[in-house]
Amino acid sequence: MNIGEYKELEQRRFIINTQHLENGVIFVDMRCAYIDETVKIGAGTVIGPCVTLEGNTVIGENCVIGQNTRIKDSVIADHVEIQSSVITESEVGEGTKVGPFAYMRPGSKVGKDCKVGDFVEIKNSTFGDGSKASHLTYIGDSDVGSGVNLGCGVVFVNYDGTNKYRSTVGDGAFIGCNSNLVSPVSVGEGAYIAAGSTVTEDVEADALYIARPKGTKKQGWVSAKGILKKKKK
Repeated sequence: MNIGEYKELEQRRFIINTQHLENGVIFVDMRCAYIDETVKIGAGTVIGPCVTLEGNTVIGENCVIGQNTRIKDSVIADHVEIQSSVITESEVGEGTKVGPFAYMRPGSKVGKDCKVGDFVEIKNSTFGDGSKASHLTYIGDSDVGSGVNLGCGVVFVNYDGTNKYRSTVGDGAFIGCNSNLVSPVSVGEGAYIAAGSTVTEDVEADALYIARPKGTKKQGWVSAKGILKKKKK
């Protein structure tokens, strides 16, 4: 684009943002928000700097769309907080908190009062009301119920190199840290998956599933190998 086209684009962006401002939207810095003409935003919503809102995006009332967030072709309900995250072709329910640094890929639907935390990725999945994935988790091609807790490092292993498979987690289940759910598997309501487990079979409701090798200690092994680092004087 030449300088004239850039100036025209800037003027159009200013007009769009001014219209939102007049409708009750709050901008941290109106000059640094990039909003398509097709986007709808409810009153009382705060738009941070460097936010990009694209396509057929609808954002409810009294939301916080934090700095460096990009949302495309998605529906965001009222009272949602999104911090430094990317959401495309997805839905976020009322009162849910997303980010920072979360990634919601197409086909994802997150319920009310959920937590999708830092470095959590959701793809083509449902995530029930009140469920939480606070950090470092991948939820792919799965249906997670309500009130579920996914610990740090949980991975839904949905791809075998050729085909993708779907898993289900029932309401109130607890998936411990660093667990792998090798799809397709089903975890029943209220079931617990012990931290560090790799789940390769269905888990019944109210059951505890443990899949860990037994730990072994070899006393003095480091010194015997001569690899113990000596402290510098």
